Amino acid sequence: MRWALVRIALAVTSMVVVAFAVPLGMVIQQMANDRALSNAERQAAAIGPALAITSDRDQLERAVASTEAGAGRRIALHLPEEWSENPGIIGGSRVTEADIAATVRDGRAVSLSVEGGVALLQPIAVEGGLIAVVEVFVPNGELSTGVVTAWLVLAAVGLALIIGSVAVADRLGRRMVRPAEDLAAAARRLGEGRLGVRVPEQGPDELRLAASAFNAMARQVAGLLAGEREMAADLSHRLRTPLTVLRLNAASLGEGTAAEQTRQAVDQLEREVDAIIETAREHRTALPEGRGAVPVEDTDIAEVIRERMDFWSALAEDEGREVRTAGLDEPARVPVPRAELVAALDAMLGNIFRHTPEGTAFAVDVHSGDGSNSVIVLVSDAGPGIPDPDAALARGHGDGGPGSTGLGLDIVRRVAESTGGDVRIGQSVLGGAEIRVWLSRDGRAAGRDGGRHRAVRRRARA
Repeated sequence: MRWALVRIALAVTSMVVVAFAVPLGMVIQQMANDRALSNAERQAAAIGPALAITSDRDQLERAVASTEAGAGRRIALHLPEEWSENPGIIGGSRVTEADIAATVRDGRAVSLSVEGGVALLQPIAVEGGLIAVVEVFVPNGELSTGVVTAWLVLAAVGLALIIGSVAVADRLGRRMVRPAEDLAAAARRLGEGRLGVRVPEQGPDELRLAASAFNAMARQVAGLLAGEREMAADLSHRLRTPLTVLRLNAASLGEGTAAEQTRQAVDQLEREVDAIIETAREHRTALPEGRGAVPVEDTDIAEVIRERMDFWSALAEDEGREVRTAGLDEPARVPVPRAELVAALDAMLGNIFRHTPEGTAFAVDVHSGDGSNSVIVLVSDAGPGIPDPDAALARGHGDGGPGSTGLGLDIVRRVAESTGGDVRIGQSVLGGAEIRVWLSRDGRAAGRDGGRHRAVRRRARA
């Protein structure tokens, strides 16, 4: 594109220079020719007074010699034949007698091309109605005086215009081509898997729009891939809940070949799930932050908790854990898909079974006051607690011992933040950890009231 613009500018400027310079040079040449002939006419007219007052040959010779052209022997005076005492020609003539006769007959000045220049024949009326002819020779040098200089000036100006237009076209082409080259290089890097690549939105409007569209596409692709990785990790993490049940049941099978094989199969399956989660986490670290859009649907969290507690209560009974629930009588709808709520609740309860000793009590409370814009879920236990709450909420920072992937509480955090809420970890009234999940009913983070939430939390503990 750049060289195409340069060639177009070169062709157009050259045509413009030729279209203006050639006619202008021809006009200058014609002006030089007219100037030389006008000077010759003035020289011929200077002989007229002498012819009017005298017919003496000597005086006429002196009059011819007194002119500039006569001094250079470029004037010839053709006297009438009727002047019997002074007939003939004064000076050197370069035309024929027929040319002189034609000029006398026509009675008007004429220019004739002769060897080395142009001869101006000027008829002048003398005494007795006779006609004398003054011949002035104009050499070619005078006919083209200043023409060569004018052509050189025109050529220099035209060349400067062409060089300037090519330079401007090259600069403009570089400004247009560079954004296009950056866009092509960015597309090539994106195709190589560098999802963080972006291009500056510069250049002409069309290229800026193309760069903006490319950046939006790159962000969307990165977001979709990041969401895919997170979904793979989350789905794999959800498999840990049935694996926990299988592991607990396998532990109660006692001794024997079948029991040992079952426990080994469960361990192998758990390692495979952990490997899938780790792989998804590693791939996600190479992607820019962002997720795809999650469809929003209202779900009754109280119903979900009742359903999941039916499942976990059976395991709790097997391990001698005391379970308490509260606030599940009234519906509490939140803008979170049911599957997400199930995954978040299973992650919190699964952590209790995985990281607390058998016989540890736990409780699940739901608080959603009338007219309140939020729902608070409290999951507390009587275990050892969580020593580093910030690290526990950070995605991929498992600190719960062997088998911890660090995704459980991060799933809970993202579910809460999707509604504009948050997650807090503290110490429960049972003596262990307490996870407080605040969910906004309208899905907006604005209008949080920290004092009200703390009051609700104190009432929940009471």
